Amino acid sequence: MQVIWHLVKKYKADVFRFSRPLSIMVLTAKNIFKSYGPLDILKGVNLEIPSGQILSIVGKSGAGKSTLLHILGTLDWADKGEMVIAGKNIKSLKTNQLAAFRNLHIGFVFQFHHLLPEFTALENVCIPGFIQRKNDQDVKTRAKELLDYLGLKDRMDHKPTQLSGGEQQRVAVARALINQPSIIFADEPTGNLDSAASKDLHTLIRQLRDDYGQTFVIVTHNQELAELSDRCLEMKDGLLV
Repeated sequence: MQVIWHLVKKYKADVFRFSRPLSIMVLTAKNIFKSYGPLDILKGVNLEIPSGQILSIVGKSGAGKSTLLHILGTLDWADKGEMVIAGKNIKSLKTNQLAAFRNLHIGFVFQFHHLLPEFTALENVCIPGFIQRKNDQDVKTRAKELLDYLGLKDRMDHKPTQLSGGEQQRVAVARALINQPSIIFADEPTGNLDSAASKDLHTLIRQLRDDYGQTFVIVTHNQELAELSDRCLEMKDGLLV
């Protein structure tokens, strides 16, 4: 628990500075460039994502998909370009402000879950809400509701090692949803799942879009998941086509 409360203390000054504006476009990125040494990865990417859309990004390995996702998710900085998320120009935010904004507006689901092994499913889901300094009981209540919605009512007190891969990924989805983010970024979310668990996750993502109007950006090699999206773009030669 020391880790949780350290994070709470670190971000508490900035968490309440941001509110979600009403906007049709959740994310707008303009002329995004990124290089690593002499290697140009992103060469002027432009993208608009409306609220409630499931967008998939596909492409060959090394095409820059994950690099773009990390920049869109504010985990990395572009060398050049502008980006607005939930009405906020990301360049205007200082480091602590950006961390608070990310916690409030952005959710993440990764291939390998990144659940904290010493905490139960319920505790893992609660962490972003605790960081945001919401009322503890309100956070726990919402976490329980999400886990119930995701079919994990009887697994709340289990630790990650006691859960299947599909169950761990659903806990990660619940954690991403706990603060009602403007947008969720998923990097190969089915890459570590078997076919049955992958299909369950596909269904879940569409269900979350239909029931909650949730916006998703998904980097994937899974063609079935890409085809179930509202829009699919290919990363090729540093651009989205």
